[in-house]
Amino acid sequence: MHVHRQDDTAAVDARTVATLGTFDGVHLGHQEVLGRTVEEARKRGIAAAVVTFVEHPAQVLRSESAPPLLTGLEERLELIGNCGVDHVFLVEFDEAESRRTALEFTDEVLLGWAGAEALVVGYDLHFGHRREGNLAFLQEVGRERGVEVMSVDALKEMPLTSEPISSTAIRRALLGGDVAHAARMLGRPFVVSGEVVRGDQRGRQIGFPTANIPLSPESAIPADGVYAGWLERPDGSRHPCAINIGRRPTFYLHAEQSLLEAHLLDFDGDLYGEVCRVSFVEFLRGERRFDGVESLVAQLKDDVIGARSILGC
Repeated sequence: MHVHRQDDTAAVDARTVATLGTFDGVHLGHQEVLGRTVEEARKRGIAAAVVTFVEHPAQVLRSESAPPLLTGLEERLELIGNCGVDHVFLVEFDEAESRRTALEFTDEVLLGWAGAEALVVGYDLHFGHRREGNLAFLQEVGRERGVEVMSVDALKEMPLTSEPISSTAIRRALLGGDVAHAARMLGRPFVVSGEVVRGDQRGRQIGFPTANIPLSPESAIPADGVYAGWLERPDGSRHPCAINIGRRPTFYLHAEQSLLEAHLLDFDGDLYGEVCRVSFVEFLRGERRFDGVESLVAQLKDDVIGARSILGC
């Protein structure tokens, strides 16, 4: 997949079927749009393209209330590429971009830079200054420009529910600790990636060493609690684990932010400095304060038993 940025000097010479969106999470609804885009491009014998934004527009327009991100840019691009897309056109979203009209964006970016001769878009698309661009707008412009515009309806879980699959619904599931529901909407387990750092060694002292991964305040994370899941190392090896997200109230009264601690089952090694991927399979219990180390250790043993049962190891 070729990734094009606005500051690239090389000209892009491609006729495409293109789609537009933020695609945070690249969930099953997004995958439906991307799949239709690729399918239509293959029928026409031309390239499939995605136009997306480096930043989530809400981070610029309303930073104080912007939603936490389900995927960083690199993971988002990887997931888009896995759908068979040939080109991604990355737009820097800033104050100037927020003032570009939907018509200017259509002519300059979608039809100009991305070379779209057809467009596939989601039913709820909005873009351009004051979100004036939508499906009806594109269909009207498409008729004038000779560009076919195809829409993809909302995708719901099976059996059908009243709410479409969306990034907002996934964030809500994570906020409630329902990582299994989030995974069904994503089409894969929810993942947190980061570098393993040194902690205070308390886990090692009580017989439950953990891989500690700091959490970004801009990223979505599951609710504080204990989960069964997997840790993937840079070499591709996967290890079952019991994962704690929280502020460790047994040891700290007022921790400033939550920390991810993954206790790898049947593992003895050094992970410091490795960038690992932690995937969440199922919620085990909420975080709580214990009266002392003995009661904490007893619960951790139960957590490991629960994780083994869920993960089949």
